[in-house]
Amino acid sequence: MPPSSDTLHSLQPQLTADGSFTFLSADFGEAFHSHHGARQEAEQKFVVPTRLSDVARRPSLALLDICYGLGYNTAAALATIWAVNPQCQVQWYGLELNAAVPQAAIAHHLLQAWPAPIATQLAQLAAEQIVQSDRFTAHLLLGDARQQIQQVYATGFRADAIFLDPFSPPRCPQLWTVEFLAWVARCLAPAGRLATYSCSAAVRTALLQAGLHLGSSPAVGRRSPGSLASFSPQDLPPLSRQEQEHLQTRASIPYRDPSLTDSAATILTRRQQEQAASPLEPTSRWKARWAIPSTYSSIDKIL
Repeated sequence: MPPSSDTLHSLQPQLTADGSFTFLSADFGEAFHSHHGARQEAEQKFVVPTRLSDVARRPSLALLDICYGLGYNTAAALATIWAVNPQCQVQWYGLELNAAVPQAAIAHHLLQAWPAPIATQLAQLAAEQIVQSDRFTAHLLLGDARQQIQQVYATGFRADAIFLDPFSPPRCPQLWTVEFLAWVARCLAPAGRLATYSCSAAVRTALLQAGLHLGSSPAVGRRSPGSLASFSPQDLPPLSRQEQEHLQTRASIPYRDPSLTDSAATILTRRQQEQAASPLEPTSRWKARWAIPSTYSSIDKIL
C-alpha cells in the first residue's frame, strides 16, 4: 500500500549539504541523516568502515540494516558491492518500524541517484517487503526491532556487515540497550563488522558487554567519530585516549531493557538512577579535562 497523502505531507524531503535529501521525523524530533550529507553519511559511516568493497569479492555476502529508513545505507552498499563484483549474491535483512518511511522515499524519487536496478529493487522492497532476484534476496521486517531481531537470529542468518542506525540514544534508547545489542551481536558473523554513527560511551559499553571489540570510524560531517565493532580486534582503528577515558565515566553506564519491552521513558529513568548512584567519574570532569564544550554532547550524540 502506497503512503497516504497525509504521510507524504509529513515526510517532506529536506536538502542536506551534499545535495541529497532526508526526512525529519516528527515522532523522534530528529532528521534521519546528518544535515552535512545524507548520502555521504551512508557511504562514509557505514559502507566504507565495514569494508564492503573487499567483502564483495566473495561469491556472496550477508547484510543486516537496522532502522532501514529511507534505504540510503542499503542503496550505497549495493552500489559498492556490485561495482566490485556484479555477480555477488547479497542476502539481506532490514528492520524498520514504519513502512511509510521507505515508501515515501520512493514516492519522492529519493533513490534515483543510485543505479536503476538498485532503485527498482528497493522500490519493490518498500512496497512488498520482499525481493527475490538472481543476486538479491531481501526481507524487510516491519515493527519493533527488539522483537524482529530475534526472528532474524532464529533463521540462522549471520551478517558480514551490520548497519546500526537508529535515532540517537536519548531519543530512541530502546535500540541501544545491553539486551538489544546482545541480540544484534548474535546476528554478526565471526569475521563480520558492525558500524554505527554513534560514539556514545553507553552504546560502546553495551557493545563490549555483547562480546565485541571496539574501534573508531572517521568523523564525517560532525566532530565525533562513529564506532566499529567486531569479534576480533584485528584491523580495528583503535580508540583514542580521550575515547578510552570516556568509557570510565558515568556516561558509560549503558541503557538497560531486561524484558525488551520497556518504554523509552522507563529506560532513560533507569539509566539516570544508575548514573546517580555510580562511583564512576562524572562526565563533566572528563569534558573539562579534554576542554570539550558543553554543547558537544547534544550535537554529536556522545552521551
